[in-house]
Amino acid sequence: MGLLSLGIVKAQYSHFDAAQGLQHADITTVDIDNDGDLDIVASGVTSEGGVQVPKSYIWINNNGAYQLQGTTSGATYYQNPVFEPDLADPTVIRGGDGWFYAYGTENTWTDGVSHLVPVIRSKNLIQWQYVRDAFASRPTWKTTGGGIWAPDVTYINGRYYMFYSISTWGDSNPCIGMAISNTPAGPFTDQGKVFDSSTIGVNNSIDPFFFQTQVGDTTKSYLFWGSFSGIYGIELSSNYRTTVGQKFKIAGNAFEASYIVERNNKFYFFGSVGSCCDGVNSQYHVNVAVANSLKGPYLDKNGNTIINDGQVGSPFLSGSQSLGWVGPGHNSKIVTDDNGNDYFIYHAIDINKPTLPGGATRRPIMMDKITWINGWPEITGGLPSKGLRVAPVIK
Repeated sequence: MGLLSLGIVKAQYSHFDAAQGLQHADITTVDIDNDGDLDIVASGVTSEGGVQVPKSYIWINNNGAYQLQGTTSGATYYQNPVFEPDLADPTVIRGGDGWFYAYGTENTWTDGVSHLVPVIRSKNLIQWQYVRDAFASRPTWKTTGGGIWAPDVTYINGRYYMFYSISTWGDSNPCIGMAISNTPAGPFTDQGKVFDSSTIGVNNSIDPFFFQTQVGDTTKSYLFWGSFSGIYGIELSSNYRTTVGQKFKIAGNAFEASYIVERNNKFYFFGSVGSCCDGVNSQYHVNVAVANSLKGPYLDKNGNTIINDGQVGSPFLSGSQSLGWVGPGHNSKIVTDDNGNDYFIYHAIDINKPTLPGGATRRPIMMDKITWINGWPEITGGLPSKGLRVAPVIK
């Protein structure tokens, strides 16, 4: 069994100092259960009735999830990344079977296999396992071909609907398609094209995001999309395969990977800005804006509308070379745990492992808690977390 130096451990696992009210804690790591993972031992004192009482606690590390020994409540702490090697452009849902499922852009992993939209699942948002690829075979309706990018999955009336992009780098006519599955794990049956860039009149029509909202007694369904040529929305028909009416624009050319969440009668826009896929040089980051109406106008904290080209919204999450993680972005839908805490799940780039074997940018998934302050979402420091964080509560 190996111990790390106390100074390093104290800095890396500082959350354990106060986790059980410990004061003056000494923290060491040791593989107690001989599974290859370093477990945590925290020893200190607690104040009970004015008397200092010596106490020790042990957290067992189960593949990155830390559980207080002697409890059955599940993981209490985690640290990023929550899944490797790659799940770019993630979307996460909670399936009808109680598992969380995540889906990502097609890529060739370190196993040398090209995964056609990999599907992974987890009981606690921390420990993920690969399930299968969402597609048994590649959709063939786009005659010029392309990769399957940026899936967005939603559970509607007993079925799972996936909107996805088909494109290549520099594609003159990217498309958005739709597929359906009766189970969250798939396989998904392709339903064909919803629209392409030419017919919808928007260059680089990728990164779909499905959104439903109540308008009176009616549920309205919309699709939002776009990548550095404006962010647009359009209403969908009741079968979600065709569009209704005219498209509308909500943001200018600074963004891609749009996401909107409705909260307290406001609509919060999250958009990714900068270069997603330049490895250690990636400048990708996430900015936000808010509106009183789904169709906007979306304003930053200074009241500027993001519909104008060049307006980038207000900063929310950025990378840092010194932190070791760059290019955070293309987030999933916000996931709310069973205690009402919101978590932001996104991809980022480890500067020490920036590429996959084929040369593509390697993008593990990350997770950080959102705090809502004065009507705006915030992540601590506006940076990906490093070190241990309190785990989501999943009952």
